[in-house]
Amino acid sequence: MTRKEKARLVLDRLSQYIPQPETELDFGSEFQLLIAVILSAQCTDKRVNMVTPALFEAYPTARAMAEAEAEDIFPFIASVSYPNNKAKALAKTARMLRDEYGGEVPREHAELVKLAGVGRKTANVVVQVAFGEAAIAVDTHVFRVANRIGLVKDQPTPLAVEKGLRRVLPREEWGEAHHLFILHGRYTCEARAPKCDRCPLTDLCDYYAKLQALPDDVPGLDAKKGRYWSKTTGRYFDEPATKTDRYGVEQLCEPSTGSMNLFDAKTGRTTKKVRDYRV
Repeated sequence: MTRKEKARLVLDRLSQYIPQPETELDFGSEFQLLIAVILSAQCTDKRVNMVTPALFEAYPTARAMAEAEAEDIFPFIASVSYPNNKAKALAKTARMLRDEYGGEVPREHAELVKLAGVGRKTANVVVQVAFGEAAIAVDTHVFRVANRIGLVKDQPTPLAVEKGLRRVLPREEWGEAHHLFILHGRYTCEARAPKCDRCPLTDLCDYYAKLQALPDDVPGLDAKKGRYWSKTTGRYFDEPATKTDRYGVEQLCEPSTGSMNLFDAKTGRTTKKVRDYRV
């Protein structure tokens, strides 16, 4: 199966699983969307939605916010991540919108990234959600889902993932795919504890296949003899070494042999890890 064929199946299944793929940020205008997306950097949409009602009541437009100083904005957003930096960015962006764009949010990606606090991802969200332009914004969820499923091959950066997705996804579906991947990553393909038991994509997912290929548990190990047990040599020991496997993942190994076929003596579970693409 080619990646394009896999992408088609993934989109079709997620569309059935997630009937309304859209942003979960609350906003009432293009300006408010821009502000909400800036605030969402390294912060949850839920938290952003808790602070924006009061913020937008006080500063509903770019012109209104342009009259505020960062210290005026800070109390409204104190509970989001990096509030000091974001308050400064909001004040500066509002002034730029007022002074250089007539108080309006520019439609062009190249103009958006000139604004304070706006990078490629934020600009992609705004042009897609506010203006309906074809764009794929790669946040932590999109990055994780695309790599885990195998729509891209071990891509190390958001830009590389974006370029890879642009090659395999139909242009007219970029926006919908962006929201599908975010929601799938947020509620099913979670970073630390993915809910593979309720995922509609397990038969298509490279990550799930690797999880299934991990060695079975070994019952009856004696943790009193050592913290780890090597299946290769049958030895117990307490202090493992580390070794990078062929997938670039650092694994525990037996110091004397380099064997990575180790098990936790308490749980009987393999110590092998599968790359999970958490960022």
